[in-house]
Amino acid sequence: MANRNLNAEELKQAHLLLDEICGKLEILSGDDLHLLFAYRRKIYKELIYLERGKPMQRRKLKIQKYDLQHGKCAHCSDDIAIQYSELDRKNAADGYTLENTELVHAKCHQARQAAKGYT
Repeated sequence: MANRNLNAEELKQAHLLLDEICGKLEILSGDDLHLLFAYRRKIYKELIYLERGKPMQRRKLKIQKYDLQHGKCAHCSDDIAIQYSELDRKNAADGYTLENTELVHAKCHQARQAAKGYT
């Protein structure tokens, strides 16, 4: 399933929200560029966690998928090492769940993304 894109009005609202957030971050940091950088990094990291989950959650999911897939890549069926594997979501909006992911080689993940036109 293709990821949903924002329409023109939704995009406008997103930009307004971003402007508001940036303004608040500037107020919080004053003239301290290092503090502004730290605030931006913190907000960025937390937003990524909201979409992807925290690293330990994904690591646990990888182990579960590895066991369920008997150590095989869901794309090519070759043996896979957890260390170099990636979780591929069937539907990005549904998040990183047991039902919505497959464990694949990095190269297989890239091939899937290219086939979907994401690269």
